Amino acid sequence: MYKWKCYTCKTIVGANPCPECGETYLVPVCEADHLCICADDISAGLLYCPVCGAPVCPCGCHDVSQVSRVTGYLAEVRGMNAAKQQEVRDRVRSNIVNGVPKRVNGGDR
Repeated sequence: MYKWKCYTCKTIVGANPCPECGETYLVPVCEADHLCICADDISAGLLYCPVCGAPVCPCGCHDVSQVSRVTGYLAEVRGMNAAKQQEVRDRVRSNIVNGVPKRVNGGDR
């Protein structure tokens, strides 16, 4: 069954219109998407869905807004062109702890 997310109430549904609010504008979603169960409003971690490559919440929900400073000012990544979006995905993030680099969200490549 193909899944859709209601534009208004963000409920994941299998048919049009949304059974919760009656909205007819439904957005197709990745098969791995689900309703968010996190209490966090902001997450510093950067995760991507292994199925579709979209940015996701730490719980795996796709209903996120990713902001980056790639171009020198804060902007939503989904509004950037494909090359800038790929640049954001290709970045390797690291933290310096006790003078030793530690990779973040990229594993130990």
